[in-house]
Amino acid sequence: MFLAVESGPKVSIVAEHLFNVGPLSVTNSMLYGSIGTLVLLGLLWRTVRHVKARNYDYFTLMMLWVYETLLNTVEEVMGDREAARKLAPLAITMFFVITINNWMGLLPFVGPLTYNGEPLFRGLASDLNFTAGLAVITMVTAQVWAVKAHGFFGNLGRYFVNPFKDGMGFFVGFLEIVSEFSRLIALAMRLFGNVFGGEVLLLVMGFITMFAAPIALPPFMLLELFVGAIQAYVFFMLTVVFTSLAMMSHHEPSPSSESSQPIGGLAGEVVV
Repeated sequence: MFLAVESGPKVSIVAEHLFNVGPLSVTNSMLYGSIGTLVLLGLLWRTVRHVKARNYDYFTLMMLWVYETLLNTVEEVMGDREAARKLAPLAITMFFVITINNWMGLLPFVGPLTYNGEPLFRGLASDLNFTAGLAVITMVTAQVWAVKAHGFFGNLGRYFVNPFKDGMGFFVGFLEIVSEFSRLIALAMRLFGNVFGGEVLLLVMGFITMFAAPIALPPFMLLELFVGAIQAYVFFMLTVVFTSLAMMSHHEPSPSSESSQPIGGLAGEVVV
């Protein structure tokens, strides 16, 4: 992805090909993402083992606190404890996968190590294929939950309305179709753009400061650690919100209670 050369830093938006495993082309983001997945599984296994042994060290308590906080957030947004418990595993897994891979992408050997002239490692979320895949999973999940809530034809009725019987409903349905595709693109591009841009910033700052990089880069790396976690949380939250919105019916009367305001507010932010 990033390679410092004499003429300046080399930046590649596309993940670089490393080698083939049969018909599968392995890129540097896939390789590093696999390592990140193994690291995450190791951390989760350690947490489970300590919880079963009732050995609550600081790391275990932190992991439990993060999990319980995210679970409570899902329950508050969806307003249905049973539904939230079913959706939470997917949304929380996305948060941990994105966070760990974002943080691992900041390690100093990501970029300098090369293989056949290409960077050996690349942050997983700096590959648009990964973020697009997550976005597709999120939107498909939202549609599955919508079908469960409204039925197959009831869900289609959210988008396709007879224009001769309900002209406004037809227009709203068309906007909903456009909105679904815009959400898909926004989900993929938001995560990719923030992570990719942050790593480019670190590369450029390291190239500019040269020998002073050990002093100049740490503040930016701390900022990127924060941004990496925030981006993971944003993706987690949007996954929950989009699913919750898909379960709502356009024909339901607008609730006047304050309990509906959080979801409405989040929806407004998403549309913007």
